Amino acid sequence: MCGIVGAVSTRNIVPVLVQGLQRLEYRGYDSCGVAVHESSLDGRQPGGLRRARSTARVAELVEQVASEQVQGATGIAHTRWATHGAPAVHNAHPHFSAGPGVADVQAVGRVALVHNGIIENHEALRRELQAKGYQFLSQTDTEVIAHLVDSHYDGDLFTALQQAIKSLRGAYAIAVMHKDEPHRVVGARAGSPLILGVGNNENFLASDAMALAGVTDQIVYLAEGDMVDLQIGRYWVVDHNGKTLEAADRPVKTVHAHSGAVELGPYRHYMQKEIFEQPRAIADTLEGVQSVVPELFDGIEGDAAWRVFKDIDEVLILACGTSYYSGCTAKYWIEGLAGIRCNVEVASEYRYRKSVPNPKALVVTISQSGETADTLAALRHAQSLGMTNTLTICNVATSAMVRECKLSYITRAGMEIGVASTKAFTTQLAGLFLLTLALGQSKGHITEAQSDAYLEKMRHLPLALQAVLALEPQVVSWAEDFARKENALFLGRGIHYPIALEGALKLKEISYIHAEAYPAGELKHGPLALVDSEMPVVTVAPNDELLEKLKSNVQEVRARGGVLYVLADANTNIENEEGMHVIRMPEHYGVLSPILHVVPLQLLSYHTAVARGTDVDKPRNLAKSVTVE
Repeated sequence: MCGIVGAVSTRNIVPVLVQGLQRLEYRGYDSCGVAVHESSLDGRQPGGLRRARSTARVAELVEQVASEQVQGATGIAHTRWATHGAPAVHNAHPHFSAGPGVADVQAVGRVALVHNGIIENHEALRRELQAKGYQFLSQTDTEVIAHLVDSHYDGDLFTALQQAIKSLRGAYAIAVMHKDEPHRVVGARAGSPLILGVGNNENFLASDAMALAGVTDQIVYLAEGDMVDLQIGRYWVVDHNGKTLEAADRPVKTVHAHSGAVELGPYRHYMQKEIFEQPRAIADTLEGVQSVVPELFDGIEGDAAWRVFKDIDEVLILACGTSYYSGCTAKYWIEGLAGIRCNVEVASEYRYRKSVPNPKALVVTISQSGETADTLAALRHAQSLGMTNTLTICNVATSAMVRECKLSYITRAGMEIGVASTKAFTTQLAGLFLLTLALGQSKGHITEAQSDAYLEKMRHLPLALQAVLALEPQVVSWAEDFARKENALFLGRGIHYPIALEGALKLKEISYIHAEAYPAGELKHGPLALVDSEMPVVTVAPNDELLEKLKSNVQEVRARGGVLYVLADANTNIENEEGMHVIRMPEHYGVLSPILHVVPLQLLSYHTAVARGTDVDKPRNLAKSVTVE
């Protein structure tokens, strides 16, 4: 969600800026733009600010800057996911300010600024700036910051931004430049990620190290409240107290981000590719795990997991979206196998309600990117309540979530481009099951022999997933039916209820079919009123202790003329017949079966979306990495 790239160099930096935007496209956006300082590359000739903006893809922006010959050695660029104001060129970043009373900012702009995040008090600031004569050309909260910086400018851009952010309430990552300082970009972050890239006589800003892949691998991770000043061949960082930091305070780290374009290969979309990468992703996530011990989760600063695990008496899981459903699945494991009370909270709700803190709880955050704004805020809220035992299950080792948690387990899903998460979800489940085993051993509820037996089952998961993926042709036939529907119900019981929730989420995300999921036992408490011949009902039917109860729920649907689509394990005695479409799962996998059962649901949503002609990898209104509240 929203991407920033900035640079100060002695070469034409526009190709680097737009290439960085291309590497951030997977995060989701609906407009993009670039602004440069047009002084000659040696800085001896005067010049002003110039920009190009588009509501098309970055590829079109590349053509636009080439045709308009936009060049400069200092520049900023942005991909925007609309929050304030519709996706339109006048709302696209970068935003300019030309001072009070000036509307023709394209010709005489003196401040250029890009911003990720949300400024909560933008309306009040807009009124104050309008009273000073500033004219607004967009509906965005970002334009407020540009004018605010201009209003404070008195010859030093760093000081102007420093003064401006004192008035901001909300979350932001900012990159800004001024026409009077041709080789300078200043940045600031609070609640939204921003990193510094150190090059050879050039420096960079970005919201994600991925944007700088192939340009520099020397990365400085800015902390909450930091400001950074980039100039030719030098930079410095100031913390939230205004203290200029030493290099040791914000060390340069070597980060090998993926620099090549991700190839689709034989697949039609990235989502399909990522669904089929799950066997490998699970294998990579388990690579090197010889036995399940608490030390698998030791922190990056040497924090010992076994001490934490032995002391805790509760687990609190904080997550959003798909990650929340992985946490809901883990609740069944943690309570059923490890014998520890577990609560799962929607991160965006948890921080805004009064809760009863437990200093002996293990706070677990789950996030693909490790930068999810609501989950980070919920983590910090829990820490502020005295819950300092923190652990994250995350796919990005360099993320804020990993840096801010005491303990971590890094999944190895690899880069996930499709907005609808697939392999990130199943690898989160794998990491959470390992956590369950480690907690269970720490508490004496799981023996080492039992843990080893479970781990052996986990090592078989990649092969079992291959067998499930072979069911794709049968799922395609289901998708042909679903493509003509506008509503669907998903049912599951016990540990498979969260999998039904995830299946419904996937269908609505990319096919735009309204879908809801319920515990199957809740049918008679309301949802059964919706069932008729036009309401497909997807049922997850593993061969477990709740099977007979589930069969009764299935009959309730059939008696009302509903059409069932059942994912059934072997030996369930659920057969294909009129109004009952059955796909037979290759094998029953016990407590690990959610990892297998979710895959046909991913395939169902994918092929339904393809049949309906939607933009599978970039569904409308959604972004990959939700870095604003």
